[in-house]
Amino acid sequence: MSQSTKTLERPETVEETRTEHDRLWNVIVWNDPINLMSYVTFVFQKLFGYSLAVATKHMLEVHGQGRSIVATVEREKAEYFVGRLHGFGLQATMEKQTG
Repeated sequence: MSQSTKTLERPETVEETRTEHDRLWNVIVWNDPINLMSYVTFVFQKLFGYSLAVATKHMLEVHGQGRSIVATVEREKAEYFVGRLHGFGLQATMEKQTG
């Protein structure tokens, strides 16, 4: 008795080195009149693991310039961060990184 084997051929795929899905996204926190600066600093430390100095730098950007890019990450991670920031009561959005 002989066994027959089947060879499965894999279709050729074309891969691009960079697709639209690979583009990074900026997570932006916006200034608001409600949250204390110390609270915003605390949230940045807790959520992003920033040191007090880095968290304070971003908080001062939010306070002084009206916004700060607090992270530049893949889209899913940016969506996660924006959702968490909203959960902490902060105003946040995301935008595609340009360039």
